[in-house]
Amino acid sequence: MQIQRDVDLQSCNTLAVPSRAEFFCSVTTIDDLREALSWVQKRQLPLHLLGGGSNVVLDPEIPGLMVRMDIRGREVVSQAHDHVVVRIGAGENWHQLVEWALSNGFYGLENLALIPGTVGAAPVQNIGAYGVEVSRFIERVDGVTISEGEEISLRAEECEFAYRDSVFKNRLRSRFVITAVVLRLSRRFQAHTSYPALQDVLGEGPVTAERIFNAVCQVRRSKLPDPETIPNCGSFFKNPIVPWDLYEALAERYPGMPSYDASSNIGPARKLAAAWLIDQAGWKGKAVHGIKIHQHQALVLTNPSRLPADVVLDVASMIQMEVKAKFGVLLEMEPQRIGS
Repeated sequence: MQIQRDVDLQSCNTLAVPSRAEFFCSVTTIDDLREALSWVQKRQLPLHLLGGGSNVVLDPEIPGLMVRMDIRGREVVSQAHDHVVVRIGAGENWHQLVEWALSNGFYGLENLALIPGTVGAAPVQNIGAYGVEVSRFIERVDGVTISEGEEISLRAEECEFAYRDSVFKNRLRSRFVITAVVLRLSRRFQAHTSYPALQDVLGEGPVTAERIFNAVCQVRRSKLPDPETIPNCGSFFKNPIVPWDLYEALAERYPGMPSYDASSNIGPARKLAAAWLIDQAGWKGKAVHGIKIHQHQALVLTNPSRLPADVVLDVASMIQMEVKAKFGVLLEMEPQRIGS
C-alpha cells in the first residue's frame, strides 16, 4: 500500500467537482486497510472512504486520508436447489456483479442493473430501483472496525435497513468499513414488474430475468445521462415519505400527483416522487449557475462545466426551497458530502 500526498480527485467522482485529498491510498486487501487505519490513527487525521465516486459530493479540499476501497473477489459460499449464497468484495463494480449473477442463473438483482458504484456502497445506501431494494438479498455484511481493525460481520437484521438508509449511514458511520457483502440469491426467477416504465418496455410476451435486465438498462439509459459524458452523481434527492394527512391535502390539490404506499408500524404514510415535485416546481431542464437539471430526469443535477461542490449545493438548496414553498415537503439530499 502506498500513501500519496496532494492527490487530484476530480477523475475519482462522477460529478467531476474539482477536489484534492491531503493524502490518498488504494486498498486491495484487509491487511492494506488495517495499515491505512493505523497510519491515520497514529497521526490523528480524518479518514474518508471512496468507492466508485458515484454517490458523493466532494469538497474542494479533503483533509486527512482518502481511502479508495478496491477489495475484489466473487465467491460462491454455499448453494442449494433453490438458492445460492455469494460473497462479493466491496470494491467490485455493482453492475458487473448483476451481469455475473444473471449469467450464472442467480436471480433477484436484475431490477438493480446499471446502478453505478461499488458493492461496498450498496448496503450503505440500501440501493434500490423499480420496486426492489438490495436489503432483500443481503444475508450479512463483513467489515473492519476503524478503532481496532477487528473483522466482524453484521447480519441483515443488524444493519437497520430502511429507505435509502442503514446503520452504516448512522450509528456505524466513521466506525466501520465494509469489506464484503454476502448475498442470498434465488435459483428460481420471480418477476418484479410493478413500475409502469418497465411494463411499457416489456410489452407482451413471457417475462424473463434477461428481459427485465435489458428493460431496466433501456429505461435507465433513456432517462439518465452517462457520467462519462455529462458529469452527475445520479439521483440527487430521495423520494420523500410524508404523513398521511399531508399526502391527502396534496392529493386534493394535485389529483395527478404520483405516490406509493410507505406505511409502517409508525402509521400510514405515502412516498412521493421527488422528480415530479421538482418538475412541477419548474426545475426540469433548467440551467442555473452552470448546473443543469437533466431534461429527462429532474432528480439528476448535471455538472457539465465541472464546477466546484459549493455551486452544485447552492443550486440544490434553491430546488429544496422552492419545492418546500410549493408543496410543504423538504427534499433530502441523497449523495454523501465528503470533506466538510
